[in-house]
Amino acid sequence: MTNQECVAKAKVNASEFAKGTKCEVVYSAYNEDIVLTTLNVNRPGLLLAGYDEYFEHTRVQVLGNAEIYYLQKLSNEDRKKAITNLISSGIPCIVIARGLKAPKEMLEVAKEYRVPIFSSKDITPIAVNNIYTYLKRALAPKTQIHGVLMDIDGIGVLITGKSGIGKSEAALELVHRGHRLVADDAVEIKKIDNKLYGSCPENIRYFMEIRGIGIINVKSMYGVSGVLPEKKIMLCVELEKWVEGKEYERLGLDEQYTEILGVKVPKHTIPVLPGRNLAIVMEVAAKNARLKHLGYNAAEELNKGIIKRNRELDKIEG
Repeated sequence: MTNQECVAKAKVNASEFAKGTKCEVVYSAYNEDIVLTTLNVNRPGLLLAGYDEYFEHTRVQVLGNAEIYYLQKLSNEDRKKAITNLISSGIPCIVIARGLKAPKEMLEVAKEYRVPIFSSKDITPIAVNNIYTYLKRALAPKTQIHGVLMDIDGIGVLITGKSGIGKSEAALELVHRGHRLVADDAVEIKKIDNKLYGSCPENIRYFMEIRGIGIINVKSMYGVSGVLPEKKIMLCVELEKWVEGKEYERLGLDEQYTEILGVKVPKHTIPVLPGRNLAIVMEVAAKNARLKHLGYNAAEELNKGIIKRNRELDKIEG
């Protein structure tokens, strides 16, 4: 499976960062991007006190009670000096926790260096956790794959195959049968905590191309119950044109996998023939994957039963 990977750097605007971290924008330069390069978050107490060795200027800086009250006790001149030392170091942004008010000197210096300032109403540990959770998504390794992503009975199924093989038509029938569309044509995939999550690019979200009909909007046609913004990928189904003489898996004893962003995903290769109901086949594949996830494997049970029966016959004959 071919894909294109991006990793370890993200540019976001202030409103995106505020929404993702549950903060409010206190100050942001117009149309200025925040460059994020690390998952780690920093509390700059030592820097404000004058110790700048080992300071991590690439991290989002979080100020809580200790930092704000320390700054308030300083003289106006020392306060501005400490704040300038922090903001001029090239930090991406500042988040002030507990709904505390930013010192006026901080706003002045932030405007000078065009460094965004945000406010969180949460206590400092929760604010830090919100930022870390957001950064994990913003900086997650990602790729984009040509295919369709469906939620079939709670299982995220990535459907791939050559253009025109019938991916969208099968997905449409699955939606009609009560399952949910996540993405059609382009699937954006992120790796978070060694799990894969798929979504759709914003500009084509919930749109689907059906040959002979054109573009449809699945959300408008089937309602919110027919779509889903994101889903964890647990199974890959590759559709391919039936090849005469090719051996296809019939028992399911030998598991196949595909690798996306270094994560192995169970895979089925389904041959496409005229008149074959692909939607039902994929529905069964998803149900079977869920049973395997719960610890039940029909192929293994059948195989064990056959082996046991053969041993019993061998004893009788012996």
